[in-house]
Amino acid sequence: MQAERTLIVDAEAIATIVSKVGLGQLYDLTIARLETVLATGSDAPVEMKQRDGFLIETPHLGLLEWMPALRHGATVSMKMVGYNPHNPAKNQLPTILSTLCAFDADSGHLRTVMDGTFATAVRTGAASALASRVLARPDSAVLGLVGCGAQAVTQLHALSRVFSFSEILVCDEDVRAENSFAARSRLPEGAVRIAPPAEVEERADILCTATSVAPYAGPVIRGTDLKPWVHINTIGSDMPGKTELPLELLRKAVVVPDHVAQARAEGDCQQLAPEEIGPSLAEVLLDPEAHRKLSPVTTVYDSTGLALQDLVMVEVFEELARDLGVGHRIAVEATADDPQDPYSFLPEPVTRSWEGQGRPGARR
Repeated sequence: MQAERTLIVDAEAIATIVSKVGLGQLYDLTIARLETVLATGSDAPVEMKQRDGFLIETPHLGLLEWMPALRHGATVSMKMVGYNPHNPAKNQLPTILSTLCAFDADSGHLRTVMDGTFATAVRTGAASALASRVLARPDSAVLGLVGCGAQAVTQLHALSRVFSFSEILVCDEDVRAENSFAARSRLPEGAVRIAPPAEVEERADILCTATSVAPYAGPVIRGTDLKPWVHINTIGSDMPGKTELPLELLRKAVVVPDHVAQARAEGDCQQLAPEEIGPSLAEVLLDPEAHRKLSPVTTVYDSTGLALQDLVMVEVFEELARDLGVGHRIAVEATADDPQDPYSFLPEPVTRSWEGQGRPGARR
């Protein structure tokens, strides 16, 4: 039996899906699915490999990484993601670009190829919302954003599905990013206020750092005048040497990484000794009593990005595309009519022309 053609979920298809489902509902669905896969392991066992890739240092600093995950008996996902902080100014492209693929775990068939740029932004915001829901105070009213790029937009939108913020304070070294943030967030006039970094730190109940700080150029906040119960989502630490938070702050906080080994290699946890790192987010979700004990103290969610999160996203978009009849299919693989005949997909005249062609000493 021939496998289905590969489903292509491109930017146009994603726009159609989000238009029909609703952006808020997409965040709600993503948060719920992330919690399911992290807290219960879901119906089918899941696993992932620590991401790996290439650090590109010339002509510009960047990363190209691959992130594999497996839902046994169902799906293997693979994301290729590029991090290039020079992109917005130089190439008019997002800092983070990615493509997601889903393979059938039983056959290896390439089931789906989709844009991963939007999915990465949404799942990163959704993961912070999930972490904040279990680590931050439920009555958190002031959101502080340090960094006003694309990731900050999805942090705001995802967190707003979980918390009712009365005030949103933002700051960025890039004045253009600061001034355009409210418009890019699609919020009414006056809902977002640009504030000095010190005020953002001092007044935030939940603080998100989402910057493109260069390696060894951090931290991006002072961390000395925070509320005692503040919860911090650190988003921008994603390569060796790249950190956003001061070591003194990390040592007095309960630091909850998304993935311990990955955070020690690339996240803010690379500043800490193993014994200074708290439970992973999955461990907190599996032990409700543990997270209740954390809420009176400063907590940090060290978000480096998980391949399991990408597995969730490709499965969500496959499901929505199928239900809504969105996307198109193409034959990517040379799946022959006869699995033992590698030429059976070729036109017959092509295969017939092979005999003797190019053979040394062949008669002409």
